[in-house]
Amino acid sequence: MSAIRSLPRSQPERQGIASSSITRLLQELQDRSLELHSFMLVRHGHVVSEGWWTPYLPERPHMLFSLTKSFTSTAIGLLVGEGRVSLDDQVISFFPEDTPPEVTPNLAAMTIRHLLMMGTGHAEDTSGKMQSTDNWVNNFLQLPVEHEPGTHFVYNSGATYMLSAILQKVTNQSLLEYLQPRLLEPLDIQGATSESCPRGIHIGGWGMKIKTEDIAKFGQLYLQKGQWDGDQLIPESWVEEATTKQISNDSSTNNDWSQGYGYQFWRCRHGAYRGDGAFGQFCVVLPEQDVVIAITSGVNNMQNVLDTIWEHLLPALKSEELPEDKESSELLTQVLHGLRLEPPRVLLSSTLETSISGIEFELEENEEQIKTLSIDFTEDSANVSIENNTGKHTVYFGRNEWYEGTYTLHMRQKNVAVGSATWQDTNTLLLTLRYVEAPFCVTLKCSFYEGSIQLQFLQNVSFGNEEPKLILGKVR
Repeated sequence: MSAIRSLPRSQPERQGIASSSITRLLQELQDRSLELHSFMLVRHGHVVSEGWWTPYLPERPHMLFSLTKSFTSTAIGLLVGEGRVSLDDQVISFFPEDTPPEVTPNLAAMTIRHLLMMGTGHAEDTSGKMQSTDNWVNNFLQLPVEHEPGTHFVYNSGATYMLSAILQKVTNQSLLEYLQPRLLEPLDIQGATSESCPRGIHIGGWGMKIKTEDIAKFGQLYLQKGQWDGDQLIPESWVEEATTKQISNDSSTNNDWSQGYGYQFWRCRHGAYRGDGAFGQFCVVLPEQDVVIAITSGVNNMQNVLDTIWEHLLPALKSEELPEDKESSELLTQVLHGLRLEPPRVLLSSTLETSISGIEFELEENEEQIKTLSIDFTEDSANVSIENNTGKHTVYFGRNEWYEGTYTLHMRQKNVAVGSATWQDTNTLLLTLRYVEAPFCVTLKCSFYEGSIQLQFLQNVSFGNEEPKLILGKVR
């Protein structure tokens, strides 16, 4: 089987889209302060526009968060196609060793189909309580199932983990091992990674990393009803079923989180569907317009991203080829090449540096669990040593420029990040750490006083409280 290593490229006008409309879309995203990291637009199977906001790059993978769920769903579809499971199989039938002694009727009635459609019957997401011990399967099966399965929608990442656990139980392979020859190799998706639970089961509901074009290929595969390079990789019936509304999730009509839910795919307005992940990781498929949109980002308002697409891109999708527009095409090229997230730049240095360089500050007990902090200044960088509950970390910040390194600070695993340092004023140092394989950008505002330090910790996006955290410290 020959793989299509990359999607073919084309000019927007040749595929019925005015370059000027894409330029307006990108400008509107900027005007709305929506922090995108990458954008790829595919029309009629051709990439017509693509861009990465420096320091994000085409060759770097990006965390998918819940967009991972759509890959897990696909694996289950393949498993069903192979006749190895049925959607009507009971969940407890796969885990007799972890099934409670007394099985409630609702738990007994829960099937693979219910896991897929987020209709397990739970009253709330199980993923938090599921992680209370290292046996996530057992913890999931012990939780109360308040509603009859299939009757009540609750977005439930624990349900997706159970799909991954079922796949591993049936195949004796992890999610990515199973997908490797069936999906990843044919699409030439290289270097995909996944987080695992303590027992080595891929989490399924989150944790995958792939590149932007890989997201686009996945969407194009679904747009082509499972066909790729002359082969039927996914049963067409599965594509249809997985992307069709299987359960109602709201009665509202004016947003894209209330259009119904399929099998780990969201229905959208305008006849579209999507896989998505927290903070703006998108794989949007518009079958009627023959379009796929892949986006990675670090945004809190995901609906705002979709609204901007519907408002500015949807009306620009024409059915026929458009005349060449050299001026608009050149402008779009300039805009795409100029996409960047610049480091803060105020003052390059401060006279305070000589008196605080190498001094260790001991910090009060804080939510970030930072115990000590010291900064060594060089001509080109500020090198920050931080001790927290996981040990000592040294992070390098370029002066008014990005400096690249690989860090575990604030992350479960090593991630590539770029850091920059600038002086906001004589006494205040601004440290910015941008994880370029993830949505997160961390800012540490360090204010120095005689013998003491005040840290203000901010993060661009977060599952918790986004208010700045204040940390006080003194010379050790």
